[in-house]
Amino acid sequence: MFDSRNIYKKQGIDEIEVQEVLLDNLMQKKEGEEFSEQRMEIPLSSGILRVLYGAFLLIIAIVAIKSFDLQVLLANEMHEAAQQNAVRNIPLAPNRGVLYDSSFLQLAFNRPSFDFVCDKFNMPSTPKEKEDILKNASLILNISFVELKDEIQENLAPRILVQENLSHEELILLESRLSEFEGCSIQENIRREYIKGSLFSHLLGYTAKISAQEFLELQGYSVTDQVGKVGIEKTYEESLRGNPGRIVLARDAAGRIVEERETIPSQQGTSLVLWLNAGLQERIVESLQTVFAQTTAKRGAVVALDPSTGGVLSLVSLPSFDANLFTRGISQREWNDLLNNPANPLFNRAISGIGYPTGSVIKPLIGVAALEEGVISEDTSIFAPLEICVENIYTKEDQCFRDWTFHGTSNIIRGIAESVNTFFYIIGGGYEGFSGLGPVKIKEYIERFGWGETTGIDLPGEGKGILPEFDQNWRLGDTYHLSIGQGPFAVTPLQVASAFSAVANGGTLFEPRVVKEFVDEERNTLEVIGSNLRREGFVDAETLEIIRKGMRQTVTAGSATGWLDSLPVNAAAKTGTAQTGRRTRDGKDYLHSWTVAFAPIENPKIVLVVIVEDLLEGQIGTLPVARDALEWYFTQ
Repeated sequence: MFDSRNIYKKQGIDEIEVQEVLLDNLMQKKEGEEFSEQRMEIPLSSGILRVLYGAFLLIIAIVAIKSFDLQVLLANEMHEAAQQNAVRNIPLAPNRGVLYDSSFLQLAFNRPSFDFVCDKFNMPSTPKEKEDILKNASLILNISFVELKDEIQENLAPRILVQENLSHEELILLESRLSEFEGCSIQENIRREYIKGSLFSHLLGYTAKISAQEFLELQGYSVTDQVGKVGIEKTYEESLRGNPGRIVLARDAAGRIVEERETIPSQQGTSLVLWLNAGLQERIVESLQTVFAQTTAKRGAVVALDPSTGGVLSLVSLPSFDANLFTRGISQREWNDLLNNPANPLFNRAISGIGYPTGSVIKPLIGVAALEEGVISEDTSIFAPLEICVENIYTKEDQCFRDWTFHGTSNIIRGIAESVNTFFYIIGGGYEGFSGLGPVKIKEYIERFGWGETTGIDLPGEGKGILPEFDQNWRLGDTYHLSIGQGPFAVTPLQVASAFSAVANGGTLFEPRVVKEFVDEERNTLEVIGSNLRREGFVDAETLEIIRKGMRQTVTAGSATGWLDSLPVNAAAKTGTAQTGRRTRDGKDYLHSWTVAFAPIENPKIVLVVIVEDLLEGQIGTLPVARDALEWYFTQ
């Protein structure tokens, strides 16, 4: 057998290198074969060497650049990340700013509450230990273990809110067994509480636990935080919330808490004073509920504004809901009850949606347009028959438009006071040689008063209503309907109140405003919220004076007589009804009933708009509410 070691020994070589062993092994494999000299090393080409050198240099360059990036450019970020790994911040919720009405009656309070929170980084690492903790928590808190487990696994946030607003019994049980819940803790928090929770809910709104989407979108919030969801609570969330504090805890390499380093206290949010008159709001709600008890109606809305500023004195939408349901954590049954209620108590009828057809409350604005465009003057008298008939351009037959009663000769003041339909048909659409405004001019003027656009109120969810669109199918009869507030258009009660504030104050259109000023904990004024003008000077003051005369006569000798003529101040008003298209089996209409009023007429302090839905023909719904509200306002 060939042994290469003999060759090396003969040559005086005692030590055998690794490559010699490999060579010997190769020769053993070749035993029995004809052995010939072979080249054991093949030199690499210069091209391959250049590629290898280039790759080596590239790797060195990448490592150098990355090291420079991490150690120099990202040094601060890396240091901060290391610090975050070394410390744990436990958020401290700030006291939320409170809400007052205009007389400093406190409407929203902060109450202490306790949440059960688990920190995934500090929980046991083994699945069984973690599951044992979750099972025990689910038993005490009466929640689904499967859902809780899924939440812990799927939620990317490091801290998970297991249960908010712990009951007294839950709090005692958890505190007594807290050592069993490694990585979990009881955290003190703030819960909102509203006086008479359903009385102001559409205006104030409510707070509730931050949602997953909100947590991703909002900066500086904790999973246990409450945020404003609707109403003033949502609009002024940033001011009301305040600045959260935190407890800084040190952790060792294993992630265990070893010491409390510091506590940074939270700062209370700014409090808000509203234009709201809480007593007026309560009186309006009581009066509306009385109307509901006595009629077929079960839904309605009221808006009261200060015409000199646009301040919201009252905003009511019925039926309402208890805002405290949401702050304490609404149950699934309670939520389903609200959603399935056909009266839709969550919907803010005063400001949202497309609104309602106005009925005759549009007539003062039609009068403004006719006076401004020279179609009529204050002295213009027009014979208003019981009905007027015009040819239908499609059927070539007469189509007749009746008044609700015969009035005879009328001028603008009587037309407003007695709501003379045929008078407004004529000045709106024209008749027998009398040129009316036409639909384009009517739309132009109601847009000047802010219809068809949002008012800019500081509440979320405002609707802008809808105005008619004119095409080749628009007929004279459609213009007649538009002239008395019927047809394909609708406005919100807030838009009506805003428009008639301009009528009352002489021609200034304000943005309605709920919040009056910001104050600190001692009720010291921090900032007064000024009035925002939308437009002014868009109608002549003398024109509005004529319209106010007609609305005053509505009270003294018109459709509001017997209701608003015995108030302690002189009021002006306009009533109206709008058809809903629904009838009883015996042919009676269901109507939307309106009343618009302001007082005192000499120097208006309040503009009031009341609407009651689905009032049966012949029933009275809005005038009693307007009377009760104005009487309370000027006597209390």
